[in-house]
Amino acid sequence: MNDFAIINLKELDDSVSARVPGIEGRFGRSHLGSEHLGVSHFRYAPAMRASGGHHHTEQEEVYIVVAGSGRILLDGEIHELRLWDVVRISPTVVRAVEAGPDGLEFIAIGSDRPEGGDGHQVPAEWPD
Repeated sequence: MNDFAIINLKELDDSVSARVPGIEGRFGRSHLGSEHLGVSHFRYAPAMRASGGHHHTEQEEVYIVVAGSGRILLDGEIHELRLWDVVRISPTVVRAVEAGPDGLEFIAIGSDRPEGGDGHQVPAEWPD
């Protein structure tokens, strides 16, 4: 493995929109060759709300809003998101995202994960 890697997240294949229309997702961990960090790019269409959420067993995540606005559901509590907000999420917190009227784009950074991943999909129960 090299001591460094340079990739362009927007040039990676979108591996989400075929399964979830309205959400694009590009995952960079394997392209970076990183043992410790995952970096992903997500783009939500305007007013797109994730019907499902997820949490992790071990992996902590950070989301950085790079375009648009929206809301994030964290363990049943809604928080507004705006440009350049950074959200740190402990592994066990259930999270789901909703884009605002101009859509939402963010970078997700994940820490070490066990072999095969540790994400668990769950229903998202938006209170409104």
